[in-house]
Amino acid sequence: MSDGTADDTTMRVDPQRAQVLVENISSVLQKIESVANGRKVRLIAVSKLKPANDILALHRSPHKIVHFGENYAQELTEKASLLPRSIKWHMIGALQTNKCKPLAEQVPNLWCVSSVDSVKKANALEKGRAALAEKQDLPEKLRVQAQINTSGEEEKSGVEPKDALALCKHIRDDCPHLQLAGLMTIGAIARSKASTPETENEDFVALRETRDQVAKELGINEADLELGMGMSSDFEAAIRQGSDEVRVGTTIFGERPAKKDAEVKAAVAGEK
Repeated sequence: MSDGTADDTTMRVDPQRAQVLVENISSVLQKIESVANGRKVRLIAVSKLKPANDILALHRSPHKIVHFGENYAQELTEKASLLPRSIKWHMIGALQTNKCKPLAEQVPNLWCVSSVDSVKKANALEKGRAALAEKQDLPEKLRVQAQINTSGEEEKSGVEPKDALALCKHIRDDCPHLQLAGLMTIGAIARSKASTPETENEDFVALRETRDQVAKELGINEADLELGMGMSSDFEAAIRQGSDEVRVGTTIFGERPAKKDAEVKAAVAGEK
């Protein structure tokens, strides 16, 4: 795992590309600030299928971006081995149960897994982090978010709102190496497109109400459970509705190709 020293000298960052990335993320940060009303909202730069040197460019920029999100466990693991340990990685894509333990064990600076939608996945992440803790001191627990399917779409991952409490309670009570950080959702695209500054997205409302109920049942403050909602197309609306973190990819990095194994490897290597 890299400590960041070699990266600054061996990984080439194209100055023109870096400038474009900085301009793009500056615009996103300004938009976040304009609608956050003083609240602290975390920006996760979604870097899937984008080269490691793009990530390094933003990490070394004046903004010092530290939170990056990946959709594929293999790509996250490989990029983490190349890039500075000061990066905080977010696993935001659907994660197979059999990949949970290796990911949690192999990436010390995996900061959050945002796609936990079953007790089995939580248990596998717990086993991985416990195994890593036996090898080295970990400064903090691995944060996880319970993924909630607020839209009811079959193709979307996540537990139904009515099952959120049981999952959250299990993570909190039975996974000592994990921290229940909050709840997240990916809303229906149609609802995101229909949302305006004057209207609320039904999926975001549903997540907020689910979070409030879970917090009440667990006997904790609502503020102790973050809301993760909002992407490139709807992050401003999500912030207005209380989101604590947003995921923005194409607005920062540009369009990406469809995922293929060869493209993942090329992206990691900085060939695309």
